[in-house]
Amino acid sequence: MNHKIHVLYIDDEDNNLQSFRATLRKDFKIYTAIDAYEGLKIAKEEDIHVVIADQRMPGMTGTEFFEELMKFNPDPIRILLTGYSDIASVIDAINKGEVYRFIDKPWNIEQIKNSIKNAADIFFMRRELKDKSQKLKKLHSEMNQFVYSLSHELRGPLMSISGVSKLAKMELKDPESGEYFDMIDSAIGKLDDYIYKMLDFYRSTKMDHKISDINFRDVVKQQVMAYEEKFAIDHIQIDIQINQEHAFFSDDAKIRVILNNLFSNAVQFQKVDQSGQKIRLSIDVTESEASITLEDNGIGIEEKHHPDVFNLFSRATQKNVGTGLGLYMVKEAVEQMGGKIDMESVFGERTTFKVTLPSMK
Repeated sequence: MNHKIHVLYIDDEDNNLQSFRATLRKDFKIYTAIDAYEGLKIAKEEDIHVVIADQRMPGMTGTEFFEELMKFNPDPIRILLTGYSDIASVIDAINKGEVYRFIDKPWNIEQIKNSIKNAADIFFMRRELKDKSQKLKKLHSEMNQFVYSLSHELRGPLMSISGVSKLAKMELKDPESGEYFDMIDSAIGKLDDYIYKMLDFYRSTKMDHKISDINFRDVVKQQVMAYEEKFAIDHIQIDIQINQEHAFFSDDAKIRVILNNLFSNAVQFQKVDQSGQKIRLSIDVTESEASITLEDNGIGIEEKHHPDVFNLFSRATQKNVGTGLGLYMVKEAVEQMGGKIDMESVFGERTTFKVTLPSMK
């Protein structure tokens, strides 16, 4: 161990304090206190890793000392010295003082040395874990800010390019040149869609839940309006059935990720040049859960691809659409909210996804 272990030893017998210091000062940095009150003062002023206290002391017992210590510094690992058999005191020390180990008096030098080293290992591992946890929280917060800032900075110039492209097409004198601007618009659309996918990916896999009261009728109405702007879906028969008589609490952003990606797949993987294209969305809400079912009569998924459809960057078709993120994000969002997702698909005929989500309040 590279750390110098700091040990605080409290005992009302001065001979014990002197013996402890003389015996262990070469191995550890030793602090001693003649009573619990002096021990608390040292614990407030010094960085203590391991605390050893005698149980039977005047004014305040070892267990009571540990209780007071934990109020302002619960980190040091606690060892209790007991010179008598008192099961009630031992149980009290475990429950109230959260004692790591008991050592009988008079103590054995090797026993107490090993106990200190083992206790210090625990202390430093906990400290390291705490530091890493704080760094992870800071990184998580910074990533949230970075992702949203990045998406804003990217989409702003894209929308400017798109606007200039549309204006340029309106003033074209050579109609044949319009196809170049169509290519620009198509590339802009794909990149903008990818940025949205990245945001959805982050929302569904990295962000903590934000629980709110979900009104599926409002959510679906808003999403359908967005779909009509994004997709050419006038030729698709869309059937929506929502049965919600109960309040339902969940993460609104993650639910939109689920609906967006399932609907997007249903649109993109319709059969080309075929009439009678259909998408059916049904949502049934009970007091405890919501069932979301989306069916289409599109190209379906070959059975050999069924086990992989929810994998990251997996594509179940040679059709050059999509990023391979959609169904992965759906599954991640569903599982993070404690739900489950099932798929049934017949190649060349249809695909059905069923999502079951528990109410989160």
